[in-house]
Amino acid sequence: MNANNSLLDDSLLANGTNLEGLLPSPRVIGTVKGPGETGNQYVFITADNRSVKIGEFVFYAVVAPGQETALQILGKISARCLIDHLPDRIFADTEISPETIAALVGFTYNNPEIYEITVDVVGYFDLNLGFMNPRRTPNPGAKVYLADDAMLRRVLNKKQPGEVGAAHIGSLLLRESDVPVALDVKELVSTHMAILAGTGSGKSYTAGVLIEELLLPHNRAAVLIFDPHGEYHTLAEMRGHAAFQGSDGYAPKVKILTPEDIRIRVSSLDYYDILTLLPDMSDRQQSILNKAYRLLQRHKQGEYRWGIQDLIAAVREADMQVDEEGNEKSGSSAPALEWKLERLERSQYFHTFEHTVAPRDLFEPGQVTVLQMNEISQEEQQVICAAVLRQANQARMNTHRNLVKPEDENFLPYPVFIIVEEAHRFAPANEPSRCKAVLRTILSEGRKFGLGMGLITQRPGKIDSDVLSQCMSQFIMRIVNPVDQESLKYGVEAAGRDLLKELPALTKGQIIVAGACVNTPVLCKVRQRLTKHGGETLNAPEMWQQHFQAHHARDRQIQQAPVAGRSRSQTVRGVSIE
Repeated sequence: MNANNSLLDDSLLANGTNLEGLLPSPRVIGTVKGPGETGNQYVFITADNRSVKIGEFVFYAVVAPGQETALQILGKISARCLIDHLPDRIFADTEISPETIAALVGFTYNNPEIYEITVDVVGYFDLNLGFMNPRRTPNPGAKVYLADDAMLRRVLNKKQPGEVGAAHIGSLLLRESDVPVALDVKELVSTHMAILAGTGSGKSYTAGVLIEELLLPHNRAAVLIFDPHGEYHTLAEMRGHAAFQGSDGYAPKVKILTPEDIRIRVSSLDYYDILTLLPDMSDRQQSILNKAYRLLQRHKQGEYRWGIQDLIAAVREADMQVDEEGNEKSGSSAPALEWKLERLERSQYFHTFEHTVAPRDLFEPGQVTVLQMNEISQEEQQVICAAVLRQANQARMNTHRNLVKPEDENFLPYPVFIIVEEAHRFAPANEPSRCKAVLRTILSEGRKFGLGMGLITQRPGKIDSDVLSQCMSQFIMRIVNPVDQESLKYGVEAAGRDLLKELPALTKGQIIVAGACVNTPVLCKVRQRLTKHGGETLNAPEMWQQHFQAHHARDRQIQQAPVAGRSRSQTVRGVSIE
């Protein structure tokens, strides 16, 4: 494109030409200097310090071949550098303002500082195809415009707030006006998502906002939450909340399963689940258990359920030995295994017949189920999570293939979304885990069958890289740990990596949204929740002060006071004289 075309592009905008719905008078903030370090960058010069923040959106104009109107090529500021300013000596005297000294020496510019700004090209927006990169960098001298709010509302979001399939997560962080950020729920659920944040950054709060959006009348999702800390019980406030009521009478269901409500049928466990629940297993014991499990599967073929006592019988059979005279005798491993299995049988979570976490019970459109596991041991949490995920995945596959009937507990005829808190526990990077293999399978194949995953972690550096890389939508909050920051460079799409420089500077509730759920990565301010947040940090100083309040001190005195005993009567020769 020659210089005349460049002037034509800018004149089209100046005269009000508007292909993409931009306002008639866009604001010029700089002039193109030339190309950047890569083929997808350009550099412009500006004196407008307030408008050139990292992550801000700007555009230049080009005329497409065969068209008379200009395309606005959106870009995102990725770097800025001060290249010219007043002499440092002017700033040394704190008693006199730099502007006064500059005026005395004849320097009359309102903005004496000059900045060189690097922009990464995003492209022009096509309603059907999304952003298209024209591979045409602007010529030196071309004008650079600040993208206004109306343009950003239209091109950043795949869905607009309130539309079916939209999740209004918050607003653009860099704009004082309210430019909403709405996620594409279809992409979010089908391609999986991850919320990555340091402790206290607001990851559970953000997850709560997302769950609220999924349960609003224009979405009505089927959601399950694995809640290791018991933080999501406040979602029950959605019951009867006016914001969640639909014009057709819709109201979301909230099902809270406490640890006392969780029951897993033993026959839904596999060999490795059982092995995880049995402590200190020797190699021989593992071999006998494996043989017993295979025997049980063969004996019980066609029978739907079996229990611990059936497995104990299979262990005795598997440990039978034949002596030199051909007589059968029991081996030494069976008694030890029997003792361990009987201890497992006494667990309140694993039963022969009871099963409260079947897909039919956990999932329903317009329902969120919270599986609270805050009183359950780490090993049992692993097995429960693996068993539920495995059954849900199998239910979706078999229902999709018409292999189960509507009355079956595994009949699951609609897509579901499962959120796992503290995901680094369930899919650790360098440790064995019962859930890791199941999560890998779902993340790689679940899209075909309508099973979406959402992973939440405060330690992205400790989560399995294969698991994290399958999450195509990312919500990244303040992270200061260098190891965790480094791990994000390989899990976030390239267009958003420049924003990772902002991670240590983000405050609570500020988030980078990137991936398939938005058209381009954005800095976002999370909206306020409609329900109360259940993961608030305890206020230790306030609780210490409460300890010394008068009524608390009085209660302690009453509890610690000695019990008044009845005095012993005086007697003479065994007869009371009182």
